[in-house]
Amino acid sequence: MGVDSNPPNAFSRADLFFASMGRALLLLDGNFNILRAGQSFDGLICEGASQRVPGRALDDMIFGEGSATVQEIKNKLAVGEIDEGRRAYLNCPIRGTRLVSVTSAPTPEEIQSETPGALYFCAIKPAAEDLSTRSIGDFVAVSPAIQRIDHLIDLLQQSDATVLITGESGTGKEIIARAIHQRSRNRQGPFVGVNCAAFPDQLLENELFGHRRGAYTGAHRDERGRFELAQKGTLFLDEVGDIPLPLQVKLLRVLQERQFERLGDTQTRKLEARIIAATNRDLEAMVQAGSFRDDLYYRLRVIPIHIPPLRDRPEDIEALARTLLNRLAEKTGKQLFIPSTTMKALLAYPWPGNVREMENALEFASTLCQGHFIQVEDLPQDLRHHAAVTALLKDHPIDRQPEPWLEPAANPPANPNPDPLIETLEQCRWNKSRAAQALGISRTTLWRRMREAGLS
Repeated sequence: MGVDSNPPNAFSRADLFFASMGRALLLLDGNFNILRAGQSFDGLICEGASQRVPGRALDDMIFGEGSATVQEIKNKLAVGEIDEGRRAYLNCPIRGTRLVSVTSAPTPEEIQSETPGALYFCAIKPAAEDLSTRSIGDFVAVSPAIQRIDHLIDLLQQSDATVLITGESGTGKEIIARAIHQRSRNRQGPFVGVNCAAFPDQLLENELFGHRRGAYTGAHRDERGRFELAQKGTLFLDEVGDIPLPLQVKLLRVLQERQFERLGDTQTRKLEARIIAATNRDLEAMVQAGSFRDDLYYRLRVIPIHIPPLRDRPEDIEALARTLLNRLAEKTGKQLFIPSTTMKALLAYPWPGNVREMENALEFASTLCQGHFIQVEDLPQDLRHHAAVTALLKDHPIDRQPEPWLEPAANPPANPNPDPLIETLEQCRWNKSRAAQALGISRTTLWRRMREAGLS
């Protein structure tokens, strides 16, 4: 009856309570180092975490989009206040950096008396990113600006209206164009793209309209242009601001009349494709300067979509980096993760080349990376030496950071008051049959003792 005489362990009861709400429990000392981690930390975050995190600093575990996030938690705890539902990032080596919600408060006296020095606790759960984050093709919609674009794409499903996508180079204009196509009623048709800046004037006209045999020297056979190839689908005119003025007139006629002729042909063909145009140029300024027709501009921008640069939507950086790494893993078979120091560098950098630059930077880093974690030193030199990054990391030398949680902390604190029943259940990962066998009792007796201990 020795097991029955032990009172239920207060920390384990609290861990079970928070686990029922999908949260993992941490106890912290006065220096904000982790004293204990609940068993639920394993299942909720990653395997073996509950044994590896005791003895580590809270700063090693979580960080925020802003550098003051963890310090704000500490400041509130130090004056006895509760800090509820703060969004932060958890540095997890199994699942990679992930968005979490952290609730912190002073530790109840019952647990303090059981675990001396445990002044504070944190309850951590995954943030509701599944509800607030959506994918737009290879895009992620975390920021309000991108979520609004995502919502607009949904509204366009039953429309064939012409769309004009604007934004800096590398922001993902073609990705948005493909997403519009994939959600449209023409999604079974082709998506045909043409880079209007890649062809000389006459060749671009031929690419768009096609030609009849004999239309010009070398035209030995009939050729379909992009207007025809895109029938029943979508035609994507990338870099539309580079179309020369004479061809702008012909494009305007096609958009107005929804018909066209091949070069050298008299047969009129009906245009049955949605037109999506994109540019990184300021078309309004070009209209004012006379280098772009105002009537074509307004015909193209029936539905305008502007993609903000990555520096204006830092909320997207973490999720986007994780998405790009997963894509690289599919291509290379090398699964990599981003520890907190590296993520802080990615968040601080202004990304002048936007998403394309991030993709290239991560591919560069994955090539140099020797372990499973991309270190700051693996990032491209331009990124590492940028003023914003060096200012952020001035107190953290840019060298190889230890890969977190791979080994237990050097001196993890011991559990001062182990409960034999709970300890056995935890060792058996709450497998009732294995726990009963380890205790030398039947499953029925185990269930009875668990009920008496308030564990069932």
